[in-house]
Amino acid sequence: MNSSRSSALPFAAFFGCCLVWGSTFLVIQLGNAAMPPFWAASVRLAIALALLLILLRVFRIPFPRGDAFRAAAAFGFLNFGVSFTLLYWGETRVPSGLTAVLYATVPLSTSLFARAFGLERLSKWKLLAAVIAIAGVAVIFAEQIRGNFGLLHLLAILTAATSASLSGVMLKRGPRQHPLAANAGGAVAGLPVCLLASFVAREPHALPSGWPAWGPLLYLSTVGSIGAFGLYAWLVNRWPVSRISFIAVVVPVVALLLGAAIHQERLTSAQALGSMFVVAGVVLAILSDRAAPRSGGH
Repeated sequence: MNSSRSSALPFAAFFGCCLVWGSTFLVIQLGNAAMPPFWAASVRLAIALALLLILLRVFRIPFPRGDAFRAAAAFGFLNFGVSFTLLYWGETRVPSGLTAVLYATVPLSTSLFARAFGLERLSKWKLLAAVIAIAGVAVIFAEQIRGNFGLLHLLAILTAATSASLSGVMLKRGPRQHPLAANAGGAVAGLPVCLLASFVAREPHALPSGWPAWGPLLYLSTVGSIGAFGLYAWLVNRWPVSRISFIAVVVPVVALLLGAAIHQERLTSAQALGSMFVVAGVVLAILSDRAAPRSGGH
């Protein structure tokens, strides 16, 4: 009983991340309408860091030091700093749905990074799974890709996705640590990057005012930065990072389903077909990971 429960926990964490991050692209865009993008990312991280430090104190969890802090800082610099900065700025022009599509490139780049750092072998089945899943995401949002967006903003989203994939590998290379500690160390490294971008861009730095500004900030700071990223950091210590990276492929499907449930949006035949491709890709990736030990460790 305990064994089956413990084996189910990583899957619960996986789908928890998918559910939260399936809503964050839209929430970020809503927040950008009320605050400048870099400043919004900075305030989000500042709130999250304050809450994380309180939680570390309450639960007597030590702040990461030495190799643990270096791994957490690399994770935070790439994910909370570089990726957040580019993501928030990119979403001022790129719709949230297309942003999710571009983020679906994460499994491919994560597998390449994991192979480059000697963490995992690059299976042909895993590569095929990523291609199938990304094809499904492209089908779902094919109509949105025809929009007129700035090239630099599209490149910013792609770079943000690549930086996010590398961040997971950097965290995986370090020693195992508590997810709250890893996220606190990451926020310490990421916050200066967002603040620097905000000051370089000469954004106004007024405090948030009203629910349109505070709502997205509180949701992203607590549920997003602490909840989902905490689950992600916990999952990194238990699953291969290339399998975890398929969160980025499921996220657009979750966003689509949430839209159908909340706004009564109906799935078109193309969206349903794309969803099946995505699910097939995720299943193939997970099955290839589970089959690898039994096949002699290819």
